Amino acid sequence: MIEVSNIRIPLQQLDGTYESELGACRKAAAKRLQIRPGDIGHMELHRRSVDARKRSAIIIIFTVRLSVAGNESHIVQRAGKNARLIAHDESYALPTRLANAGGVRPVVVGAGCAGLFCALALASAGLEPLLVERGKAAPERTESVRHFVQTGELDPNSNIQFGLGGAGTFSDGKLGTGTKSPAHRLILQALVDAGAQRRILWDAKPHVGSDVLPDVVTAIARRIEELGGEVRFDTRLCGLDLADGRVRGVRLATRDTEEYVAATDVVLACGHSARDVFALLRSKGVMLERKTFAMGVRIEHLQASIDQALYGRSAGHPALGPAPYKLVEHLPGGRSVFSFCMCPGGYVVAATSEPHGVVTNGMSLSDRAGTNANAALLVNVFANDYRPDDVLAGIDLQMGVEKLAYMEGAENGVAYAAPAQLVGDFLNGSASSCPGTVEPTYPRGVTWGNSLELILPSYITESLRAALPRLERKIRGFCAADAVLTGVESRSSSPVRVTRTKEGMSVSTQGLWPCGEGAGYAGGIMSAATDGLNIAWALIRSRA
Repeated sequence: MIEVSNIRIPLQQLDGTYESELGACRKAAAKRLQIRPGDIGHMELHRRSVDARKRSAIIIIFTVRLSVAGNESHIVQRAGKNARLIAHDESYALPTRLANAGGVRPVVVGAGCAGLFCALALASAGLEPLLVERGKAAPERTESVRHFVQTGELDPNSNIQFGLGGAGTFSDGKLGTGTKSPAHRLILQALVDAGAQRRILWDAKPHVGSDVLPDVVTAIARRIEELGGEVRFDTRLCGLDLADGRVRGVRLATRDTEEYVAATDVVLACGHSARDVFALLRSKGVMLERKTFAMGVRIEHLQASIDQALYGRSAGHPALGPAPYKLVEHLPGGRSVFSFCMCPGGYVVAATSEPHGVVTNGMSLSDRAGTNANAALLVNVFANDYRPDDVLAGIDLQMGVEKLAYMEGAENGVAYAAPAQLVGDFLNGSASSCPGTVEPTYPRGVTWGNSLELILPSYITESLRAALPRLERKIRGFCAADAVLTGVESRSSSPVRVTRTKEGMSVSTQGLWPCGEGAGYAGGIMSAATDGLNIAWALIRSRA
């Protein structure tokens, strides 16, 4: 098989369909390889990205993999750079069933992306894992979210943070990552096999969509069970049995009962919002450490304005779709302000998991057809920014701003309304009273004013105020006076790391395997799923 990269197709030659892209790539690849298009047998897109640095001449860049009639090695040598031979088995695979697959089954705590892929690998190896999730299965969880939005009645165990698929299920399902791993292709293929759109296999900025993800994660959970694993919902880790520095078992609580389960291996993939789990670990003497995290706000613009700023006259072309962005501004003094979880054509969502707290996040549906663009606009929070005497002080800081944000709406008679301010007013230090052209999409409603200044620590608001005019230089209109800031974005990352060895096991507790975002080792769906697979392999090796 031959891989041909850096195929550059002008936007005007494409009509937005897969067929036009494949046809253009076939002609370009044949020219590069100095063969006829008809000599190419099977061909598939492997990567697709947009080069919009020159808005008047936007280029779509492809990598394809193909087979040809004749001597592939000779053809590649003749083609020169940007063509290479690859092995047909160049892939990362799930483990096969172990010969000695018996023994006490491992327990995986948390059915987010880290826990799901860890349990999938363990089940593939024949270890019959027990996967427990404090929230509900996807259909019931979707109903819990809908009920909260409509009534303000929160289920602390089934919401945008907790339930099958974890926080990523209602956060667009963005699969971009700054990390590299041979596991990425396996993860993408597993998502496609579970019902995600096939385009995620080659799109440089893939996403699934929060309307599709519930079915996808349901299919993965079903596959775990088909391989011999067990998946339990409404089941929360409430106790950890340790003796002589080793795991002996866990206590699991449903809504009505508690149960003790013997276990010599426990994977902690509980997510960054499982604050009770961090408290449990501290009480048991499991080694934890503070880490840098981030907080800030959600910023909303009209998607059409972002499209125009990034794509110019090509905005709206079917081969482009709504424009995404990724921004960072490094400020004097060492802090950075950066965008995170940018949702083209998306919505700001109510993401609290605790009573009397307001948390924002963002999501898009698969078509990304919403009127607004939104992204988290975050500022670093360093360990020396909060109390040094408590490893969980970062969590206390998060909870404090979430409760202050809640009080703003509650004082106006609307539970879980979010504080909001226009960018122009925020920069001028004045209160906002109503929206301009950008209508906020936060579903429980917003409370206009200037309370962001009082809710967030001063180093965050001062950093945002310093960075916004600088970000305007990168995207024209980013600092528009009527862009909307909605608070607070406090759950982008974990303030705590469960310290582990290079092999992946807790440094203080044998048989305890910290994993994913909550444990401090990932920052998005792909990196968390990769960490889940890596921990599964490490656990399997420990039993060999």
